[in-house]
Amino acid sequence: MTLAFCLSMLATGASAAPPAVMTTASGHGFDTLVSRLEASIGRHKMGLVAQASASRGAASRGVSIPGNAVLMVFRNDYAVRMLAASVAAGIEAPLRLYVTELPDGTTQVHYVAPSAVFAPYGSAALDAMARELDPVFAKIVADAAAP
Repeated sequence: MTLAFCLSMLATGASAAPPAVMTTASGHGFDTLVSRLEASIGRHKMGLVAQASASRGAASRGVSIPGNAVLMVFRNDYAVRMLAASVAAGIEAPLRLYVTELPDGTTQVHYVAPSAVFAPYGSAALDAMARELDPVFAKIVADAAAP
């Protein structure tokens, strides 16, 4: 019976779809889009908490790979609300925007909607906060990717 339970749990986990990743195309070059995202994050009153870029790190070692960067975005008042609703959800903050450069020099921004990120925690307060953040992230990305 225990083996059957373990196998059913493995099958359930393997078939579970990951959260939907939203992707927005941009005609901007990599550095331009990253700069536009940084500015858009501020305009929409969010904070750029941190940034990481494998392509910039590789370039510092003389290796060239297509541009990519992760911009980590959040704001303290949301952090306080998140933690009041679910301490476990703290692992999800800051939320991430992932910028990738395509072979033709254009870029894309990828992110998981905050409502999808926080949904597994089963908290009405957390769900309400995430629904507030969904349009903020959509606007940040749309504004940065606009021509």
